[in-house]
Amino acid sequence: MTFEQLRIFISVAERQHMTAASQDLHLSQSAVSSAIAALENRYDVKLFHRIGRGISLSEAGRLFLEEARSILRSAEAAEVMLKEIGGLKRGVLRLVASQTIASYWLPPLLLDFQKRYPLLDLDVAIANSEQTALQVEQGRVDLGFVEGEVDHPLLAQWPIGQDYLLLVRSTPFPEKDIDADYLRSARWVVREKGSGTRSTFDQFLRLYGVDPDSLDTVLVLPSNEAVRTAVEAGAGITALSSFVVTPALKAGVLHAADLDLKPRPFFALRHKERYRSKASDALLDLIRESGLMREKSLDARIG
Repeated sequence: MTFEQLRIFISVAERQHMTAASQDLHLSQSAVSSAIAALENRYDVKLFHRIGRGISLSEAGRLFLEEARSILRSAEAAEVMLKEIGGLKRGVLRLVASQTIASYWLPPLLLDFQKRYPLLDLDVAIANSEQTALQVEQGRVDLGFVEGEVDHPLLAQWPIGQDYLLLVRSTPFPEKDIDADYLRSARWVVREKGSGTRSTFDQFLRLYGVDPDSLDTVLVLPSNEAVRTAVEAGAGITALSSFVVTPALKAGVLHAADLDLKPRPFFALRHKERYRSKASDALLDLIRESGLMREKSLDARIG
């Protein structure tokens, strides 16, 4: 049974006339007759009574008419849904992002996205960078956003923004240069392994010739805010994103070391082989536009 056969049957049943149905459907009368005969023969049932040159619905045809209409309505609704999804008028965009990105960098972009596409729903989860990559790999989300690169053969990744880490504590740092001996002797509060912040921090330590596992670590905490709060209370020093600590620096409850840490790139992740939704492409386009606008604004201030 095909949708075309259902469409023809409904037209004939509503008009009780083969010729009228063929004219309405812009089909030959023989094509209409053949479609009805195919249904009747396939299921061994008479859908119409043939009385002279006229036809009328049989009891089986009357019962089938309601089902056929229901099926066709469902098919039309499904077609409308696909068109709306393709036109960004309906659907859900599923995202997962690491903590710094999800809490500080991404929300203004998502607000702009919803203003532009108000009929699309956003489903946003927060996970560390390692977990984010896993969710993208498993197809549980359309896009992932992480701090730093991810080594995964199935994931495409490209830079979309950046921040930088600051070394902070609750009291001012000594004026002397921060060196390997200072880093080894300090008491540390750090993020858990698998987070982008921890990975970037470990890379920084290795540049100074310091083994991350050799640190005097007093606390390992699962969120940026928990780390910042512990350091504000005097638990030790840490390295956190400028997004996370800037308000505390301005308030004077944290102090930053005079240390130049390289910018840390943010990356978007997508599975190389899964379907690319128009909604995910639309968000990435908006992120690119936002980056260009920030660059133009900076150029204008410099000029």
